[in-house]
Amino acid sequence: MSAPVPGSAADVVRTWDARAAHYLRLFRHELDGKPFDLEVLHAFADRVRAGGTVYDAGCGPCGHVTALLASHGLDALGIDLSPRCVELARREQPGVRFAVMDQGAIGAVPLDGLVAYYSLHDRPKRLLPATLAAWAAAIRPGGQLLIVAKEGTGDGVIDDPLGGGLRVYWAEFTADELREAVRDAGFHVDDCTVREAYENEIPARRVYLTATRR
Repeated sequence: MSAPVPGSAADVVRTWDARAAHYLRLFRHELDGKPFDLEVLHAFADRVRAGGTVYDAGCGPCGHVTALLASHGLDALGIDLSPRCVELARREQPGVRFAVMDQGAIGAVPLDGLVAYYSLHDRPKRLLPATLAAWAAAIRPGGQLLIVAKEGTGDGVIDDPLGGGLRVYWAEFTADELREAVRDAGFHVDDCTVREAYENEIPARRVYLTATRR
């Protein structure tokens, strides 16, 4: 059987099923050392308000962002293409909901908000407009969007930046291209902030974009 096309849905499943346990060990307590990220996530939850329905797109094996959203009283669901990531997230965060789902094909839910916390890096940048269009179709007018991404121009297969011996698809984004793509998808950009990497992070700046569905 031939290998999946790099950056395809099948390739995302292959690579994340293989490295889910490794990433869980690395990032289980990730938010403890990221005060800015915590501030941004808490602010997102406050804007949506308790009872709102939100997706954590690309929740990964830790499920920690989904759990944080749920702790604010949100009806939170963590979604991920990787069955192994969902399996581990359910184990890590009992009582929090997770499902195997493609973030680029979530359907008309409707949602009050969606968080994409480093979930755009696994697929080619050319798929960004279609992914944002799917999110726009799912988020009600006035609903909230939060994107967190590593800044850069990369778009191709590289060695996994955090080890494990895998070759993985890796896409990066500039603040300007995220702003433009989000606006084109039907959102109003409320804020776009860039921060430097913390000492224990991959040395790349981070982009934090918040937007409201028009």
